[in-house]
Amino acid sequence: MYRVTVLTLLMWTSNAEDITVKSGDDVPLPCQGPRDANITLLEWNRSDLKTDDYVFFLRGDQPNESFQDPSFRGRVQLMDPQIKNGDVSVILKNVNTNDTGTYECQVSVRGKESELINTINLKVEDSGQTSGRDEDGNMRGHVGLIVGLTGVIVAAAAVVFILMIYRRERNHLPPHPPSIC
Repeated sequence: MYRVTVLTLLMWTSNAEDITVKSGDDVPLPCQGPRDANITLLEWNRSDLKTDDYVFFLRGDQPNESFQDPSFRGRVQLMDPQIKNGDVSVILKNVNTNDTGTYECQVSVRGKESELINTINLKVEDSGQTSGRDEDGNMRGHVGLIVGLTGVIVAAAAVVFILMIYRRERNHLPPHPPSIC
């Protein structure tokens, strides 16, 4: 029994699809259920969620946000709301590094138990942007660049000021007295 379980886990892991995206992107999570079947239940799970809530939950033909983890509410939708040809792929919007994890798509069809269809290992990388808008929509900027440029401008102004004073003083010096030899 132990060997079968390990073999099954290895097969699931090897069949897992790896997706890497940048923070802020929208990412499709593909899942193909049985074609021409009456899908009665769709569950998108993430194995490391600390709650029993789902990434996305659909019973019948209606998504149900009350079973959805709060961090995913309003950010997950079916790619094809009519689920034509068994396509139960979803789009996860505005991903962030907290969305990194293993996602599982499980489907139930009328008269059968839930079946694992697809496993996705999602890795969200920090976009590395230091400008643009943050996750709350507020502007953010290159603080280090601004401070550095300000320092350069102040230093350049100080050099110009010192040079102006030096020239002015040099022009107002009395001529040198003649040397006595």
